[in-house]
Amino acid sequence: MPVWQWLLDAAGALLLLVLCYGLGLVVRRRWLSRHGGTFELSYRVRHEHVGRGWLLGLGRYSGERLEWFRYFSLWPGPKRVLQRSEVTFTGRREPEGPEQMSLYPEHVVISCRTPTGAVELAMSPASLMGFQSWLESGPPGTDWTRPPR
Repeated sequence: MPVWQWLLDAAGALLLLVLCYGLGLVVRRRWLSRHGGTFELSYRVRHEHVGRGWLLGLGRYSGERLEWFRYFSLWPGPKRVLQRSEVTFTGRREPEGPEQMSLYPEHVVISCRTPTGAVELAMSPASLMGFQSWLESGPPGTDWTRPPR
């Protein structure tokens, strides 16, 4: 076979892989959203450089847990899980500098404290209201004045 046919076959196979990946992302998103309750949630994984290290994703409440799923991954499970009893909301701020280009429009950055350290998330103001309500609606008898262990 001539070289151009090999190149054409390789381009066709690559296009098929890209289409399968895109279809997989759509199916995964539908599967995650099947019970509702998903929202756009960005997670900051690296803090070395100001305004960098953000990954776009989806958040989903599942009982006492907030699950975070990477947006461009085919993995069906959550990449990060936050337990309600271990999270303390510490503040919010507007995106600064390069963050404005990295995050969804009109999202705010929130800071939380967990036993493993500080966590930064970015979400819409409406999602932030839901997040704060979720944190405050813990089981009866929860002492909100005591920091988590």
